[in-house]
Amino acid sequence: MIEEVTKEVVVRRPPPAAARAPRPAPSPSSNVLPVRKSEEVYEALAALGRRAATRAVHRGWRWIQDAGAVTAERPGRTRFRRIGPGTRLAFPQGTVFGEPWIELGDHCVVAEQVTLTAGLVPGLDLGPEPYVVIGDGVVLGRGSHVIADTAVTIGRDTYCGPYVYITTTNHSYDDPHTAVGKQWPRIAPVVIGPGCWLGTGAVVLPGAVLGRNVVVAAGSVVRGDVPDHAVVAGAPARIVRRYDEQEGWQPPLRTPAPPVPFQRDGADSADSTDSTDPAVAEEGSGSGSVSADG
Repeated sequence: MIEEVTKEVVVRRPPPAAARAPRPAPSPSSNVLPVRKSEEVYEALAALGRRAATRAVHRGWRWIQDAGAVTAERPGRTRFRRIGPGTRLAFPQGTVFGEPWIELGDHCVVAEQVTLTAGLVPGLDLGPEPYVVIGDGVVLGRGSHVIADTAVTIGRDTYCGPYVYITTTNHSYDDPHTAVGKQWPRIAPVVIGPGCWLGTGAVVLPGAVLGRNVVVAAGSVVRGDVPDHAVVAGAPARIVRRYDEQEGWQPPLRTPAPPVPFQRDGADSADSTDSTDPAVAEEGSGSGSVSADG
């Protein structure tokens, strides 16, 4: 006899929704916190990357500036008639041509983007004599120009602020029926004496002759002769102050001479314009600005 065994299968069903314990609602900040932390980490890493890139660019640019500077030991592609010891042309240079007719003295500072040209156009044979003679210790500020289609002489220890323009050539406009740029220019030599100071944006026109320790105010346009120990200002520049051996500066100076923190051995105080001439503004050579009032 076969016995049939019936197994009772018990199916357990979940309790109704009303009987279940409610689940806690997710906190609004539980999902936001991980996102915020990820954003903060990303921003921190990005800032570190930017700082590292900036340092790398600056370090690389300093290396390029040093490698591209022109000195007597490293003339590069230039072929100057002479570069004195200690003279340095900062990189990047401006337009430079006619180097075989350009002489640079000892310990000169030629800042970035300075243009030095001899001759109207490159490739000319200008003869045996130099066209540009720059004395020892001359400073040419950033963006300055020395344009020599005939002789330019700059005396020792002359300082030029940024964007000074010295030229031997000026456009002529004699023929009213011909474009000014197509007329043959007027050309005359320029002489700048030792110990001068030319402020930012000063222009020295063809034929100008500046004496010893002349101060040219910023933005002035100089032509003709300027005597020793004179301060000129304006366009065209005029003498606003002169030094007389008997009466001193006339008109009298309104500010006292600044104290000299040190004095070089054997230095001639008469040769130093910066330490005795209050026509130079407080910014000094750093800004290239000059006060004609003293």
